[in-house]
Amino acid sequence: MPNDMFFNTGIATYTWILSNNKPEHRQGKVQLINASSMGDSMRKSLGSKRKFLNENQINDIVRLYGECEESKISKIFNTTDFGYRRITVERPLQLSYTPHDADKLESLHNDKAFIKLKDGLGEEILTALSNIAEDKIMSRIEFKQKLEGNITATLTASQFKLIQKHISNHDDEAELCKDSKGKLEANADLRDNENVPLNQDINEYFEKEVTPHVPLAWIDEKKRDTKDGEVGIVGYEIPFNRHFYEYTPPRPLEEIDAELETLNKEIMEMLREI
Repeated sequence: MPNDMFFNTGIATYTWILSNNKPEHRQGKVQLINASSMGDSMRKSLGSKRKFLNENQINDIVRLYGECEESKISKIFNTTDFGYRRITVERPLQLSYTPHDADKLESLHNDKAFIKLKDGLGEEILTALSNIAEDKIMSRIEFKQKLEGNITATLTASQFKLIQKHISNHDDEAELCKDSKGKLEANADLRDNENVPLNQDINEYFEKEVTPHVPLAWIDEKKRDTKDGEVGIVGYEIPFNRHFYEYTPPRPLEEIDAELETLNKEIMEMLREI
């Protein structure tokens, strides 16, 4: 609809016509009508309502809908053109460890969970980190072995994660982290989503659009749609403006240069007068 059509509504508005009993020629189809260029100005505004549709414009919209044909302001799509499956893209956990980084050590030392460690374990961990010879370790297994080799107590999983949170960084050159079953662990901080059009196979899309950029990534196949059980959550969106966008070429460079030259002359003339 045209902007400024409704009282106290400054945003773009849309009229939806929904039916579960479509005629055959509309089955599986969606018609979009762009009437944003229509509308006459009101003599007196009512708040942010400044436009209205006259009878001829209303009849034009009804005619466009009834004809259900393609035109400059009427477009026909398949319902699947607006549907997608949102897949979750995981990337492997790769961590490097810098046990002597002063800022990271201070961050660990000030962590409330670290402060609460009992029986002097906190100080023992800091000492163990200082005793590690390497400035940077590219393997979680190696780092854990060197750390625990200097601590009398056995670190729990949560305690090690606490240390790791502060001492490690994601590093594409680091060793891949795996769980106890040998399966790659995902880095939650690098988790992303891709919207795959419904009319495309998710694996073909992934191989073409994702793998060339992040070859170690994979699809989380546990994220499935509750209705059809397939990988990826089904969703729909109608990017209305994208379908009616009309490219306006920029002015010729010569014309812009001539205008700039004229403005420069005017400015210089004003400066001389000053």
